[in-house]
Amino acid sequence: MEKYIKAPLEKEIVKTLRAGDYVYITGTIYTARDAAHKRMDETLREGKELPVPLKDEIVYYMGPSPARDGRVIGSAGPTTASRMDKYTPKLLDLGLGGMIGKGKRSKEVIDAIIRNQSVYFAAVGGAGALLSKCIQESEVVAYDDLGTEAIRRLTVKNFPVIVVIDCEGNNLYETAIEQYKK
Repeated sequence: MEKYIKAPLEKEIVKTLRAGDYVYITGTIYTARDAAHKRMDETLREGKELPVPLKDEIVYYMGPSPARDGRVIGSAGPTTASRMDKYTPKLLDLGLGGMIGKGKRSKEVIDAIIRNQSVYFAAVGGAGALLSKCIQESEVVAYDDLGTEAIRRLTVKNFPVIVVIDCEGNNLYETAIEQYKK
């Protein structure tokens, strides 16, 4: 099914999303990769506040390439989500609404998705140049010293993703294999 949603996410909308749905996101999302996740974890361990809001927000596991002349951002493809798995359950427990990446997630992340009624989307790897066309604004908002791994706030319009793990734990990577076997 094809759905158009707004970000930040509303829990009632998240509950309607099912693994396999094609979704187009419009609104504000944040980027964060390995180094930013490590720094956020250190910040939380020190008892400090995170530099960006998490409640109902979407984090895109992406580090952009430099923007070309006249463009807001360079290629903006997803990175492998499992690299963030050791940090993700804590962020979901703090209210993170969803994530965009590519690849499988650990059992701990899936359990946290279900527990927090969140969602994991996949963006198409290798399509970074096309995905960047859906990004209307990009601004570094934290950890500027991390370069491409800094946290950015993106304004997106009809950003295409697929629901991989829905709030009930249905996992497209598992169901698609079963459907293919039939």
